[in-house]
Amino acid sequence: MLNIKPRDYQKAIFETAKDKNTLVVLPTGIGKTLIALLLTIERLKKYPGSKILILAPTKPLVEQHFQSFKEQLPELFADLQLFTGAVPPKQRQKIWQTAEVIFSTPQCIANDLKNYLYDTKDVSLLVIDEAHRCIKNYDYTKVVSFYKQQTPPELQRILGLTASPGSEEDKVKQICKNLAIEEVEIRSRDSKDVKPYLQNLEFNKIEVPFPPEFMEIRELLKTIFNKKVEQLKSRKLLFGPANKITLLQLQGKLAARASQRNFNVLAGMSLCAQAIKISHAIELLETQTLSGLKEYLQGIVKQAEEKKSKGVQVLVKSEEFKKALLFLNRLLSKKIEHPKIEELKALIENQISTEKNPKIIVFTQFRETAQKIALNLNTLEKIKAKVFVGQTKKTSSLGTSGLNQKEQKKVIEEFREGKINIICATSIGEEGLDIPEVSAVYFYEPVPSAIRKIQRTGRTARLSPGKLFILITKGTRDQIYHYVSSARERKMYRTIHNIKEEIKNNNKIKTLDDFK
Repeated sequence: MLNIKPRDYQKAIFETAKDKNTLVVLPTGIGKTLIALLLTIERLKKYPGSKILILAPTKPLVEQHFQSFKEQLPELFADLQLFTGAVPPKQRQKIWQTAEVIFSTPQCIANDLKNYLYDTKDVSLLVIDEAHRCIKNYDYTKVVSFYKQQTPPELQRILGLTASPGSEEDKVKQICKNLAIEEVEIRSRDSKDVKPYLQNLEFNKIEVPFPPEFMEIRELLKTIFNKKVEQLKSRKLLFGPANKITLLQLQGKLAARASQRNFNVLAGMSLCAQAIKISHAIELLETQTLSGLKEYLQGIVKQAEEKKSKGVQVLVKSEEFKKALLFLNRLLSKKIEHPKIEELKALIENQISTEKNPKIIVFTQFRETAQKIALNLNTLEKIKAKVFVGQTKKTSSLGTSGLNQKEQKKVIEEFREGKINIICATSIGEEGLDIPEVSAVYFYEPVPSAIRKIQRTGRTARLSPGKLFILITKGTRDQIYHYVSSARERKMYRTIHNIKEEIKNNNKIKTLDDFK
């Protein structure tokens, strides 16, 4: 092996993973892959002629692991092969016979195993990266199921890797059960054996006011929302509080009954769709940009003009909707935008002027917001910002968004080389991708998910000190989301420690499904 010096916590985790199926929970960027590498070497030495199967959810992530192993292993140590959808199944079947370490997406392997192209009887180690996805019908679960059936028990070894498996106890138990986990190794940034290797992370919570003129628009939208909710309740379709989650759940239930052609159900579906649309509009107003809200509302107007549904036609005709759009256009004509945009510009301008060659990631939920942020930041001196989003092509007033994998790679390369110094990313920048160390991470809005918060934060303060800024609009759902994600993160560590104890005491993990 070439120049690898494992850290103390990596050695300790490796010692556990050698003997037991292990779920490793480690913050992003502090060396989960090295543990997989150490274990690969150990298994191939222990079982010569066996195979190692390393799975990751996306093609770029699979390629990243492949490159990393190639760089770290001596040239002739093992036959390393990359499986993707670009390699035809018959060719994968042929390569499998002689390959020793196979890197793949779970879809490829699940399909090949289902089609009997090969089996896993010689696989002495199965590595599952981003193991928090190993739930329900995801292809990871299918591959693990084949592995448990086809591989002799004495040869089986599973290593699950994740920055966060989530905070819901049943979901974490489900992951452990699906992976046949016998031990959980968890570390946070504050763990005794991790802390010495990490740099200081400076946290800044930046609160911005919600302007009074925005409140007028919010009141109009809330009036529409409340009317729809009241109608759902009067039809005995909705009980209890109404929010995006309860409405989406109700929509799913009503859709399942739609075939009955029940008038009350059909009317409920329309009301539900209208309420969800307005709830989303309020979220854009409170937490994103006015231009993004305008684009969204104009999309609803366009749907109404094209008579897409009776629901959108009803929405657009309402006095409150017309007034909200009028007030919104008035604000935009005065060049007024969400205060977070100016606050973000000021913070980044200050950082650029005081630091030498900073690299920054700005995370946001929506690609329209990412485009707007990049546009605004590029008006500042010394700033070269680019958008980093998923592949789906979407056209907005700011142009077409959507980057294929080649374009995504190019943005990361330019960032690494210093040709650009800011990436404005949506959720695609959170998980796994080999984005270089950054000096600061900005959350344009808090996210209620513990998994996403941990992954975003893990982009900084690894090799050098880093900063984290979270922008919060006062008196909006931003404050609720910030509180929720922090509470869920604390709950996640408690949950995992409890499950770790449960496993240690030789108790068989039971999920809710076991009691059904």
